[in-house]
Amino acid sequence: MKVREMGRLPFTLCFTFLVMATVAVGVPPKKSINVPFGRNYFPTWAFDHIKYLNGGSEVHLVLDKYTGTGFQSKGSYLFGHFSMHIKMVAGDSAGTVTAFYLSSQNSEHDEIDFEFLGNRTGQPYILQTNVFTGGIGNREQRINLWFDPSKDYHSYSVLWNMYQIVFFVDDVPIRVFKNSKDIGVKFPFNQPMKIYSSLWNADDWATRGGLEKTNWVNAPFVASYRGFHVDGCEASVNAKFCETQGKRWWDQKEFQDLDANQYKRLKWVRKRYTIYNYCTDRVRFPVPPPECRRDRDI
Repeated sequence: MKVREMGRLPFTLCFTFLVMATVAVGVPPKKSINVPFGRNYFPTWAFDHIKYLNGGSEVHLVLDKYTGTGFQSKGSYLFGHFSMHIKMVAGDSAGTVTAFYLSSQNSEHDEIDFEFLGNRTGQPYILQTNVFTGGIGNREQRINLWFDPSKDYHSYSVLWNMYQIVFFVDDVPIRVFKNSKDIGVKFPFNQPMKIYSSLWNADDWATRGGLEKTNWVNAPFVASYRGFHVDGCEASVNAKFCETQGKRWWDQKEFQDLDANQYKRLKWVRKRYTIYNYCTDRVRFPVPPPECRRDRDI
């Protein structure tokens, strides 16, 4: 509708149109930029179990019966957008965990987790997310993915600012953790975090609560990575604030909340793929944690 045509409409409809036109809406994060592994990351353990391909633009983590392996970011970050393209362990992956997460380095740490829990051949992968604030987690959510994550690369990313933490899978928001400090819920805002990823054996809990054990006949297990995108406010580990706070793209109004379409997609994930949500677990939490309603989990 052209603005000049609004004169033909009733006043109330014109007013509604103008309000809708001026309301800021959420938009997807900026497109991630693929860079070589060594630009932002370095290996942290079992160096011989990390394989580099195509000049470091692709990395394979290898798990065998002796050890897994992992890597971490060179910098620490206070807010930003962090993305990784990962192809999960194929076939019978029961007992294995592929992790991609952010974490601060102290006893009352903050943490933002993606954990991919392997399964028997033919059964879906489980994606578990969690948020720790002040050293306390217990905010697990689990979903089945709507695709086989071992067949091809998919994007897994975190948008973190002063207003919210959003978990994305291929630009689909699968979880939101809003800043609810005003209702007594801690929010990560003053502890810079490093980014970590690892492939390891966790058959004491990862698959069906530890009932399904890792079948080492299928080793080595391989998780493949590329992308290695980091766009964050880099800070020293002891920094309490970001020097560019309020000036970066993720601080702007359109990233302070999801828009209607993003909430619709989040609801789709909730309805069709969620298999566990701490917010609805009345055995653990007879009274839902206060952030659950604001995060639209109940």
